[in-house]
Amino acid sequence: MKDPRGIIKHPLITEKSSDLKEVNWYVFAVDRRANKREISDAVEKIFKVKVDRVRTLTKAGKSVKRFGRKVGRSSPVKKAYVKLKEGNIEFFEGV
Repeated sequence: MKDPRGIIKHPLITEKSSDLKEVNWYVFAVDRRANKREISDAVEKIFKVKVDRVRTLTKAGKSVKRFGRKVGRSSPVKKAYVKLKEGNIEFFEGV
């Protein structure tokens, strides 16, 4: 089995994910090769919560333009939307 911290890269903190947190959905950037079962197990081990459902999507990388020229490419990102049965995840403890 893979290392849980290798599967879950970091939480995605945006306005949309903050709104989803109120209904117990959390958004993470995950390893592109991870499947839903591995993501669920990793979240349960790292945050000590019970996961109800996992939904994933892959955002494709795009060409980056600066000053009218194509300079490079942004990396593709796999997102995981995780719904919890019980428990709560605090990203900013003590703030």
